[in-house]
Amino acid sequence: MTTAAPALFVIFNRGSGHGEAAELQSAIELACREAGRELHLQAVSDPRQIHRIARETVQRAQAVRGIVVAAGGDGTINAVAQAVLGSGCAFGVLPRGTFNYFSRTHGIPAELDAALQVLLHESPQPVQVGLVNDRVFLVNASLGLYPKLLEDREYWKKQLGRSRPVAFLAGLLTLMQGHSNLRLSIELRGTTHEIRTPTLFVGNNALQMEQIGLPEAQAIDEGQLAGITLRPLSRWALLGLLLRGALGRLGEASQLFNFSFACLTVRASRRFGLGRIKLATDGEIVWMKLPLQFRVAPEPLLLIRPPGPAAERAAEPGAR
Repeated sequence: MTTAAPALFVIFNRGSGHGEAAELQSAIELACREAGRELHLQAVSDPRQIHRIARETVQRAQAVRGIVVAAGGDGTINAVAQAVLGSGCAFGVLPRGTFNYFSRTHGIPAELDAALQVLLHESPQPVQVGLVNDRVFLVNASLGLYPKLLEDREYWKKQLGRSRPVAFLAGLLTLMQGHSNLRLSIELRGTTHEIRTPTLFVGNNALQMEQIGLPEAQAIDEGQLAGITLRPLSRWALLGLLLRGALGRLGEASQLFNFSFACLTVRASRRFGLGRIKLATDGEIVWMKLPLQFRVAPEPLLLIRPPGPAAERAAEPGAR
C-alpha cells in the first residue's frame, strides 16, 4: 500500500515579487493537481497579519503531518519559518523576492515551475537557523547602519520598483547622508569587548558571505554564525566598502573585524544608555530589548531542497 504524499499548506504574500499573485496561485494549483497532491492555499494581503496566519497554518498542518510552504521574498520566508521551527513540520519555499539568498544557498530555483518540482519531489533536509533572542533569521540580522540602509532601500523600491540596481543605488544614497556610530559591549567566547561601530552584522547565509568576499562562509557550513563590525569610518570610506562588497572583495578591507561564533551577547555601552534597539532580520525592521543574544538555534528547519550543494556554491571549497 502506497502512503499518500503529505498535503501542502502554502502561504503566499500578494505583495512579493512583481504583482504576480494570480499567476502564482494558478501555477501552484496546476502543479499540485497534476501531481495529485492535496493543497491548501492561504493568501496574505496585510503583511501585519502574516505571523498570525503562519501560526494558524502550522497548527492545521501539524494535525495531518503536512508541509508548510512560504511563497514570497526573504521577509515572508522568515515569518513562516518562525512559526514552523520546532513544530515538527517540514518547510518548503517558493522564492518570489529580489535577492532570494535563503533559497539560492539551498539550491531552490528562482523559476516557479522548477521550484514547484523541488517542492513536490524532493525530501526534507536539516538546515541551520540563526536566532537573535527568540527571533529567527535565515539570512542575516543586524543593527546600526544596515537597518537604515534597508529602510531607505524599501522607500526607493516603492518609487522605482524592485531590482538589484535600485537596491544598490539606495545604498549609495543612504551612505551619502552620513551616519552615527553605536557604542556596544559584545561578549565573545568569554571575553567582553567595548566597540564603537556604525553597524553590527550577523550572517547565517554562506552564499551571501561568499559573494561579498568573506571567509566565514565555511564557518556557517560548519554550524556557526558570521559576525562583522566596522571601525568608525567616513562616508567615503563606507562607500569604498560598499563597492568592495559588490565586487566580492570585502574580506580584503582592513577596516573590518570579521569573526565566527556559536553565541554572541550584545549590550549597549553605559555611555550609550539604550534599553532597546532597532534591528533588521532578513530585511524586516523590528525593535528589540537589550541585551541581544545571537546564537545558532538548537534544532534545524527541515527544508524541502535538492540534495548536495547548490549550483551557485558547488565550486566553493567546503560548500554543502
